[in-house]
Amino acid sequence: TSGIVSALGRSGIGAGYEDFIQTDASINPGNSGGALVNLAGELVGINSAIISRSGGNVGIGFAIPSNMATSIMRQLIDFGEVRRGLLGVSIETVNAQTAEIMGLKNISGAMVASVTPGSAAEKAGIEVSDIITAVNGEKVDSANELRNAIGLLRSGDSVTVTALRDGKVQRFNAQLGELNARLSANAGDLHAGLEGATFEDDNGVRVVSVEEDSPAFGFGLRAGDRVIAVNRQRVNSLSDFRNITSTFSNNPIFIEIERDGRSQLRKFVP
Repeated sequence: TSGIVSALGRSGIGAGYEDFIQTDASINPGNSGGALVNLAGELVGINSAIISRSGGNVGIGFAIPSNMATSIMRQLIDFGEVRRGLLGVSIETVNAQTAEIMGLKNISGAMVASVTPGSAAEKAGIEVSDIITAVNGEKVDSANELRNAIGLLRSGDSVTVTALRDGKVQRFNAQLGELNARLSANAGDLHAGLEGATFEDDNGVRVVSVEEDSPAFGFGLRAGDRVIAVNRQRVNSLSDFRNITSTFSNNPIFIEIERDGRSQLRKFVP
């Protein structure tokens, strides 16, 4: 089939690392994993998803950019697994309101909301309220772009992070840690109502971060919360959390959390 590329950098389709190419070339169920090529026959993407009410093509398809696929391929060849880099910050996209409060001239970048103790970011000198604007000289306009830029690098890689602090440009050299997939999970893989949150094993299950304007944030989840139970089933580990939430992936779930020493019950709708 043939068509045009109608947008780049699309996100919010699923969860995790997203930088989709949008095309109206016909992509149908069963085409995932197929090649998206340009007129010269060069691979530019891997077909991945469509938006459709009926299940058929309506001209809105998405492909993973070839550079993202290549990065994962090389890690699988070298290590037999994906070893994503970890900077160790929770971040928020700079919007108009944030820019006004922080006195910024440009509405772009990713603001550091917290820094993980002992992380690459802390060792490099990155602080809360820093506005990250570039990684290795490549401009970063949003939290999603920063997440992709770091996630496509390998653990152990050295990176230069450019940021604004008090209106002045700062550059930090950091050696990335490793994001251990066995100890963390993006909520979009578990339940649509939890999209935008990230969890990890920490003597139970702890909420690492929650993106503003995400479903998880809207339903009341916040960084630092601890998950106690899902639909009255006790949660002792990330494995428990995965297993229980996946069972109710298409239904509302009630999650009991602990915040500031008190228990709260929250409802999450897919």
